[in-house]
Amino acid sequence: MRYPIVIHKDEESSYGVTVPDLPGCFSAGETLDEALELAQDAILGHVETLLMGGQTIPEQRSLELHQQNLDYAGGMWALVDVDLSKVTAKTVRVNITMPSPILSLTDKVAKQEGESRSGLLAKAVLYYVESKVRA
Repeated sequence: MRYPIVIHKDEESSYGVTVPDLPGCFSAGETLDEALELAQDAILGHVETLLMGGQTIPEQRSLELHQQNLDYAGGMWALVDVDLSKVTAKTVRVNITMPSPILSLTDKVAKQEGESRSGLLAKAVLYYVESKVRA
């Protein structure tokens, strides 16, 4: 999932990062690269905290809408790719049924990607669900 972030830099300070779609999610870094990397960690931690508290992940709004917000005036914008399947929420074992050829293809792709079957299925479901939320 790609999250828009706004980065502010004042003289003699670190790069400050705000994630508008996740109220209360902030980060910082000494360099721009570090700020972007730590923003990913902050987003993952924030989402994990929400899920562990039984809350839902807030719906994303458009970058254009955020850019109109005066609180973010003068900031530099970036999109941060975050793999939400890395969220360490409690896993639950499930039993599913699918046609054998689909399972074989799933296992083949999982091996190519260096994933487990469960990991690949979780990513695929997350991708599908995210596309429906955005629609």
